[in-house]
Amino acid sequence: MSLSSVRRWWAVAALVPAALVLGIDATVLGLALPTLAADLEATTSQLQWFFSAYMLAFAAAMIPGGMLGDRYGRKKLLLGSLAVFGLGSIACAYAPSASAFIGARVLLGLGAAAVLPTMIGALLVMFSEEERPKAIAAIMTATMLGYPIGPILGGWMLTEFWWGSVFLINVPVVIVALAGVAVLLPESRSELRPRFDVPGIALSAAGLATLTYGLIRAGQDGWSDALALTAMAAGTLVTAAFLLWERRARSPLVDLALFRSRSFAWGTMLSTMVSFTMFGIMFATPLYFQEVLGTTALGNGLRQLPLVGGLILGALAATRLSERLGPHVAVSLGFVVLAGGLALGGTTGATDGSGSAMTWLAVCGLGLGVALPTTMDAALGALPADRSAVGSGLVQALRGVGGTFGAAVLGSLLSAAYLDRLDVTGLPAAAAQVARDGVSGGVAAAQQLDSAALLESVHAAFIHGMNVALLVCAALAVVGAVTAALLLPRRAAATARGTGQEIESEHHAGRNEQEAVGGATAAVAPE
Repeated sequence: MSLSSVRRWWAVAALVPAALVLGIDATVLGLALPTLAADLEATTSQLQWFFSAYMLAFAAAMIPGGMLGDRYGRKKLLLGSLAVFGLGSIACAYAPSASAFIGARVLLGLGAAAVLPTMIGALLVMFSEEERPKAIAAIMTATMLGYPIGPILGGWMLTEFWWGSVFLINVPVVIVALAGVAVLLPESRSELRPRFDVPGIALSAAGLATLTYGLIRAGQDGWSDALALTAMAAGTLVTAAFLLWERRARSPLVDLALFRSRSFAWGTMLSTMVSFTMFGIMFATPLYFQEVLGTTALGNGLRQLPLVGGLILGALAATRLSERLGPHVAVSLGFVVLAGGLALGGTTGATDGSGSAMTWLAVCGLGLGVALPTTMDAALGALPADRSAVGSGLVQALRGVGGTFGAAVLGSLLSAAYLDRLDVTGLPAAAAQVARDGVSGGVAAAQQLDSAALLESVHAAFIHGMNVALLVCAALAVVGAVTAALLLPRRAAATARGTGQEIESEHHAGRNEQEAVGGATAAVAPE
């Protein structure tokens, strides 16, 4: 596909609203939960399913959605997915019951599943190796920008309108995205038309959905929960069956030869590690700002802006760092900065306020801005053009599992550390149980009992739990820095334009590079 440089960047501009709406939607549900619980008379289990239904549909449809884009046209699928996402948002806003809301969340997840991999797949076809990192950084930054915009807009709308309005935020953004994509994005599809890998589609969807369900259940009910362990084991077995089938299939859904490429394999692994650490930040900081520091939902969103500012600066620097030092050094530096920010956050004290939190969030954002688009570019640059969307779907699916795993693990760590420090001595049994359920319940119990001692204990216990979670993330970021420096290729892989031969060639080139060249002089070695 030959497009002028100006047309290509206008196409990226058309994709930005589509990426932005995903980030906005990721944060608005949490704001509306208290009102949803009352108005829809939702049980605790149903509230959990408000989140889980979306994640399960998202995980199940990610890889098949990318395949459909490659086969029938990435622009067509993106337009259809955005339309489904918009309809799902409207269905959420006007859901008359908790069950209807859960169904609407499934529709929303199905629409979202194909949006990001299809966008990335289109970018890989449109851009050269030199321009691709900037285009990917623009899309990833737009997604992250939606995270604080959601609480800012949603917090204001919840104070002015009814709860459904926070889901209608998506609709005008979707309309803008639909118009931009329809006018500015060129159509692209695979030149090959392989047969549908029906067993592969079924096994990938079932494996990812079951594994994700087990992780969600473990995060909610603990790692000893029998159903959680069963679901994780079943999901792992079904995923293994999927991999075995793909090795034998004549027209596989996923070309496993991709993992012979160091760029794809380690880029995917490192981007998944980034997702894990991101959830430490996204999970802990909203609770810290609102429950410990007492900010409103709007104030919470405003205090997340340094994270986005750092992210934008990091993304702007990422391409230049990768070009001058090599992606392995750029990603390693990003992880080092991220580890520093997380470690700083992990030393939060009871007397610290918003200023210190916003400082370490800015540092974390800077590290994320360098690491995330560079790891994504390393993975996605190895994809053949005819499989760009399904390959991107695979990367996004693994990142989604990594994020879900991060939420489950870090949530469990935070909860355990919180309970270890919480002092409920002398409290009525009902109040003690509410306080043990989490920081929100603890603050509510302290306010109801007018107990300054309980409030102080709840705050101190949560800060301790947050510190533990952030320090674990910092340790993982250090592992990511070392892994990137040692194992990520010293040059971005040239975009593969067809087949496993090119991937195999990249694999051998990387091995020869390691054998023949050492030290910093390898930065210009051909891949």
